[in-house]
Amino acid sequence: GITRPCTKHNWLVKNIKDLPIIMHKAFHIATSGRPGPVLVDIPKDIQFQKTEYVKKEDVIQKINKVVTEVESSELDKIVDLIYKSKKPIIYSGGGVVNSGDKASALLQDLVRMTGFPITSTLQGLGAFPGDDQQFLGMLGMHGTYEANNAMHDCDLMINIGARFDDRITGKIDKFSPGSKKIHIDIDPSSINKIIKVDHAIVGDVENVLNKLISVFKKKYPNFKNSNKENISEWWKQINKWKEKKCLSFVQGKKTIKPQYAIERLYELTKDQDTFITTEVGQHQMWAAQYYKFKKPKRWMTSGGLGTMGFGLPAAIGVQLANPGKLVVDVAGEASILMNIQELSTAVQYRLPVKIFIVNNQYMGMVRQWQELLHEKNYAESYTEALPDFVKLAEAYGAAGIRATTPEELDTKIKQMIKSDKPVLFDCVVDRVENCFPMIPSGKAHNEMILSPADERETKISKAGKTLV
Repeated sequence: GITRPCTKHNWLVKNIKDLPIIMHKAFHIATSGRPGPVLVDIPKDIQFQKTEYVKKEDVIQKINKVVTEVESSELDKIVDLIYKSKKPIIYSGGGVVNSGDKASALLQDLVRMTGFPITSTLQGLGAFPGDDQQFLGMLGMHGTYEANNAMHDCDLMINIGARFDDRITGKIDKFSPGSKKIHIDIDPSSINKIIKVDHAIVGDVENVLNKLISVFKKKYPNFKNSNKENISEWWKQINKWKEKKCLSFVQGKKTIKPQYAIERLYELTKDQDTFITTEVGQHQMWAAQYYKFKKPKRWMTSGGLGTMGFGLPAAIGVQLANPGKLVVDVAGEASILMNIQELSTAVQYRLPVKIFIVNNQYMGMVRQWQELLHEKNYAESYTEALPDFVKLAEAYGAAGIRATTPEELDTKIKQMIKSDKPVLFDCVVDRVENCFPMIPSGKAHNEMILSPADERETKISKAGKTLV
């Protein structure tokens, strides 16, 4: 039917006896392999009927499971490429996180064992510690200068659990032109779909990394020590890129910079096992840039679909699954209003979720693109009829807090953390701050804008003004 293009599978239940079997299959297919949505259409006449329950185990055992064997010859070729590489980069994605905690641990083993730099997609954050010296930060449209330049100039790219989406690749025909590319992914349809690769392994990340590391240790047991000199020049170049300090900003005394708001939120919550969800927009990118995730599954955001209104319902789910943990939804004032009614759900079930609104009175990413890509032709991106978020919180039975100056920010954030109620935190920030770095549409990784001054100097061309 109409849902086939956007679901992994769908069913129309025609017989009540089939319902238990279909439901078990639906959950299994949705959560196995590359996770994705399924649809079960239950007509009204079926809803009024009764049937006997069928155990999950009886159904799942009958489902044919495709087990992909990793070819040892392919592993040998990949190991040899790793050994010979002088400018390598490991590029990890959400597939590492979805594979499980063991996959993240194996990824860390591989990075330590090789001494290679590593970067991550938006959905892959947390699979490798964000405060580690080998981590170059997020890559892509709003990724770091060092991560994007390393991707462009590398001679070996190891893609682990990522899909080469357009926010990562930039201009495809200029994407990492001089590199050999390795792709490890559980989804065979992702292989060679956007970027042609030299070597590919289809399989679960945990399984593949386990075998890859085993082969590598046997073939090159003293690799890390012997390879230091091999990649020393590469690390010198990366450290030069780091000297750009592409995420630096100037915080004044009067107005809160949004980057500073996220930075302080991180500093005051990093010692707790904090879970962060987000809505979609500039605040999402700032959270990805300035919040250094040290564990997998502590970062929940709408990446591929980019759904405004995602963060609060996600935070409620995370809080239900992790009672006693600190759960913060980093939101924009426009996105939070897409699903603000769910605050009543949090209050009803006494879920102490914290909603940290980065309030600039704009749909900031829309305004930024209108400024940089459309000659400042602003339309429908400014909101002057916002509610009083403190009073709105109180109307729902939650706590409301507002911060308007840098001086009071830390005190107010601590107040938010200590509250045992749902909190709506209105952090009023600079209205026209843009999110940098930024790769304009149609540009390559090494053609980044680092600041407004940089934008004026480079003059974004008409070719770069194509929406993606």
